[in-house]
Amino acid sequence: MPEEEKPSSPPRRAPTESTSLVQAPRKEITVHLILAVAVAVIGSLQFGYNTGVINAPQKVIERFYNETWLHRYEESIPEGTLTTLWSLSVAIFSVGGMIGSFSVGLFVNRFGRRNSMLIVNVLAFLAAILMGFSKLANSFEMLITGRFVIGLYCGLTTGFVPMYVGEVAPTALRGALGTLHQLGIVIGILIAQVFGLESIMGNDSMWPYLLGFTLIPAVLQVLTLPFCPESPRFLLINQNEENRAKSILRKLRGTTDVSSDLLEMKEESQQMMREKKVTILELFRSPLYRQPIVIAIVLQLSQQLSGINAIFYYSTQIFEKAGVAQPVYATIGAGVVNTAFTVVSLFVVERAGRRTLHLIGLMGMAGCAVLMTIALVLLEKLAWMSYISIVAIFGFVAFFEIGPGPIPWFIVAELFSQGPRPSAIAVAGFSNWTSNFIVGMCFQYVERLCGAYVFVIFIVLLIFFFIFTYFKVPETKGRTFDEIASGFRQGGAGQTDKQLAPDEFHNLGSGADSQV
Repeated sequence: MPEEEKPSSPPRRAPTESTSLVQAPRKEITVHLILAVAVAVIGSLQFGYNTGVINAPQKVIERFYNETWLHRYEESIPEGTLTTLWSLSVAIFSVGGMIGSFSVGLFVNRFGRRNSMLIVNVLAFLAAILMGFSKLANSFEMLITGRFVIGLYCGLTTGFVPMYVGEVAPTALRGALGTLHQLGIVIGILIAQVFGLESIMGNDSMWPYLLGFTLIPAVLQVLTLPFCPESPRFLLINQNEENRAKSILRKLRGTTDVSSDLLEMKEESQQMMREKKVTILELFRSPLYRQPIVIAIVLQLSQQLSGINAIFYYSTQIFEKAGVAQPVYATIGAGVVNTAFTVVSLFVVERAGRRTLHLIGLMGMAGCAVLMTIALVLLEKLAWMSYISIVAIFGFVAFFEIGPGPIPWFIVAELFSQGPRPSAIAVAGFSNWTSNFIVGMCFQYVERLCGAYVFVIFIVLLIFFFIFTYFKVPETKGRTFDEIASGFRQGGAGQTDKQLAPDEFHNLGSGADSQV
């Protein structure tokens, strides 16, 4: 009977623009999209370069500090003062980053995403001048000030780039293109490691050029950013410029039919109109945002407290203790592995999903940290353990770039709608820079206290982050911004405590079978 057959087949309904966006996501890669993302990622490269550039020429710059002190006071610099000045030179970068990351919202809502990236290059120019001319001026104060200023720039750009890339990218490519931010960072670190070799620029005569090199990417970005579009999401939702947003979308997508993108943005805009302006305090006070902001913060902590910066800040020292003959080149090898596996993540993030890759990365890093601890403990008894330590460090870096490296940067932009997104990215960036600062300042002291067992601390942290990710972090692959946000809105504080599978997230957005 026809009446009995109806339940066995799903009812037919006319496809809406909203469902067609999910069912048939666009995957076009256009010249305009490539240009926009590539130019934005120059800021990521700056962050990576200035993170790694100060470490290789440490002894050379310390000699400059001593010579300057001798010139001023006609005596050698006290050892304690030299240690303090050097620690300040390294750590002041993170202090600038903390302040800069917390100021992201002040720029992006007022000037837009692209124009904000353009404006803050003034800081990169100023920093390059201060650091590049510090030797000529016999002023270590200029170098330290320059490190603070470039930290401000990098703190801002680590907020701007993921936000801009996430907003210009189509939903189906958002994860892959978001990974390019991390790729820019690791390429910057690798360039700094290579340029920092004594035979290139890590020597007494060339180190000012090494630090001042940051001027070149800044000039390149300033010349090319005017040819990149503003975020169409910002134009439509924040500026109410629908025609301009539509024109930019057509160029970015390579098609005249951008109705599904516009519909998604309008739905998000309508949701924003129902929400009051979201401040940083409101993120923590409101039950609507509390869970996603906690997830965002913990994901950032999982990146920095994983121990990766301990590897990069002190890898040469670790390789020396492990008995490696050429520790500097082993460190560069780690940088190459770092870059290679970021590329791997780029190609698999949209297939495997953010949550899965993050879990794989955390558990792989924990395993490598166990192997590294065993190698360091047994090194004096078994000389061949030096090779195990190299394998462990390379594996640690590889698993980091599979998940914890790239994913925390762009998933924050995915967890929040347009209204709270700038504040959320500012909080997440501040958390990232603060934990970066803590690791950079404390690792040497903790390492002296714990010796070969120092990585046990990171093993415990990695296991905690794995458990948190497994139970708390939802999958965002293939979901629009509004669908992800609606998962938290409709699920409430309890519903999203468990992992939502892609189908469950879709049902939350569709309203067909979900219970509100």
